[in-house]
Amino acid sequence: MADVITIEADVRERLGKGASRATRRAGFVPAVIYGDKKDPESVQIKMNAVVRLLNRGGFMSQTYEISVGGKTTTVLPRDLQLHPVSDVPMHIDFLRLGKGSTVTMAVPIHVIGEEESIGLKRGGVINHTRHDIELNVPGDAIPESIVVDVTNIDIGDAVKISEIALPEGVVPTIRS
Repeated sequence: MADVITIEADVRERLGKGASRATRRAGFVPAVIYGDKKDPESVQIKMNAVVRLLNRGGFMSQTYEISVGGKTTTVLPRDLQLHPVSDVPMHIDFLRLGKGSTVTMAVPIHVIGEEESIGLKRGGVINHTRHDIELNVPGDAIPESIVVDVTNIDIGDAVKISEIALPEGVVPTIRS
């Protein structure tokens, strides 16, 4: 798990379509923090901060701390709405993570050992049937990726989720 990034946000007093448009014109992105059996919070985040986070990559699979008026909340982005033409962020939904919570999310797969793979040296090809795996993970220990080593894979072999060493507390939603 990577270091937690803190996002500065302000409370959004006005709600609705017109208020959201005014928030965007002022250079902010409207957002909502929900979950953990608490009332939803409407906040606004500076547009340039959101764009910077999006350009880093992995925005949807990393936990963040949102600081609103000195109070921090650990969150996970659940939905990001982009403008259909300009790809400018329009709205973000954050899931509030409580202590001991688990979330279901897609974690990307990184393949290593392709240069030394027995099957590739014999002329085979790797067929990636999945580029990410849906996992139930602890909210405070979300892995950035799952590493799959294909060094000893020969032609006709397959790597199944049951053969991959997963971090502690991580359970796949699929069982094959």
